[in-house]
Amino acid sequence: MTDDRAVALEAIAAQVQTCTRCALHKSRTKAVPGAGSPYAEIMFIGEGPGYNEDKQGLPFVGRSGNYLTELIESIGLTRGDVFITNVVKCRPPENRDPLPDEMATCRPYLDEQQAIIDPLVIVTLGRFSMGRYFPGGKITAIHGRPKYEGGRAYIPLFHPAAVLRNPALEEPMAEDFRRILDVLAEVKRRRAGDVADEAPAEAMAEAPIEVPPPAAPPAKTAPPPPASPQRSLFETLPPEPAAPAAPPEPPPSPDDNKPTQLSLF
Repeated sequence: MTDDRAVALEAIAAQVQTCTRCALHKSRTKAVPGAGSPYAEIMFIGEGPGYNEDKQGLPFVGRSGNYLTELIESIGLTRGDVFITNVVKCRPPENRDPLPDEMATCRPYLDEQQAIIDPLVIVTLGRFSMGRYFPGGKITAIHGRPKYEGGRAYIPLFHPAAVLRNPALEEPMAEDFRRILDVLAEVKRRRAGDVADEAPAEAMAEAPIEVPPPAAPPAKTAPPPPASPQRSLFETLPPEPAAPAAPPEPPPSPDDNKPTQLSLF
């Protein structure tokens, strides 16, 4: 029985090995199409071949490759269980960063590999492969945070070479790797239950925040009349006006001095 996936991947590899579409072919020793299982549930995508990869025609060999192998084995898998490739298939001179036109030239090869394998989880290694699925993202901010889309999960991780240069990244890298199998199980659960894709809680923190439009200014109203000053209970009040003086009494009448006569009856 013919293994259609393996045959299709071999056909792509043959095209890559003879490709002359960009200038990288002029300085390569061997092109590096990729390696691993045609039925891999997890696909690792790096940036580009280095010195050792260019010599052997295999992805992630040498120190970075050994470290990646250790990480894969730390979660109970082997390199034969996954598929490993890069965004460019030939080594950039002096290990420089791949250029946009070089990545664009190699993109159809990677698109075909992804379509044939149909992995449940794609793990990006480094910022250039991350940019393919997380445009505008920053690896230091989103590493290890999965994005569920199209029945698949995408997880951005540090490049193994970057971790080897900076030992402080070793523990975060190990933690991110330990989550890969959990993300794989979540993708299977969603596919089995036909669950719609949604951003996980940890990824939502990176989502852009919608800013509501500014509220309309309140209608102008006439200012209230000034309030009468309130007096303190202990404030000294002004003195009340004096009462008007009583009129002088009239002088006594002459009859007032007469003795009062009493009536006998």
